[in-house]
Amino acid sequence: MNKETTVDWRKVKAVIFDVDGTLYDQSKLRKKMLLALLNFYLWRPWRINEIMMLAHFRSERERRAGRYCQDLENAQYTWCSEKKGYPVSKIREVVEQWIFKHPVKYLEQCMYLGTREFFNTLRQHDIKIAIYSDYKAYDKLKAMNLGADLVVSSTDPEVDRLKPDPKGLIYASARLGVAIEDCLFIGDRHEMDGACALSAGMPYLIVDKKPFEEFDFYTTLTSHLTQTIKQQTYGKQHNAS
Repeated sequence: MNKETTVDWRKVKAVIFDVDGTLYDQSKLRKKMLLALLNFYLWRPWRINEIMMLAHFRSERERRAGRYCQDLENAQYTWCSEKKGYPVSKIREVVEQWIFKHPVKYLEQCMYLGTREFFNTLRQHDIKIAIYSDYKAYDKLKAMNLGADLVVSSTDPEVDRLKPDPKGLIYASARLGVAIEDCLFIGDRHEMDGACALSAGMPYLIVDKKPFEEFDFYTTLTSHLTQTIKQQTYGKQHNAS
């Protein structure tokens, strides 16, 4: 149930993007990461429990989706520690390495076709760009050479909530100075991103799931936006004459 054909670009003043699975192909990245993990831990079998740490870290976050949590940035590590007894310091170290640092080197290769062109088109037409991700996203954007007017994470103290709680979108809209109804949120999961946007009262799109080589979601959006602007410009010129 995608909605790109119903987007009224004349009303859109800001586009807010999710990151993982929205700006790049997550399945392609996961294959690269699986090879990296296997290559690392096959030579270090005594550290194999670190892979379990990563799995539990992710599952505990998923289990608490939408819940308010004071100091989410630190609490996410405590959840994993309480579940399995791993030291918080060790969990931080492993997560930093395998979730935040190592994947970054592959992101440009996994970025969806047309993404950068769509960002550039939004810029050309003075439409603001923001990011709202459940995870920290600055390094990911830098790796993909994408710029944004605002980057928001669920772990920011001003948010402290995981999707689908709408606070992150509401906060981003306020920071941009754009009304909720004049923003467009683009994500990849109906149950998280779609539900988050619906709760906030914000229009949204869910990216089409196509093979990487056939992915044309952003190319199509760029075409729709460009066509709308051309029609709008023609209409103003026609009325003026």
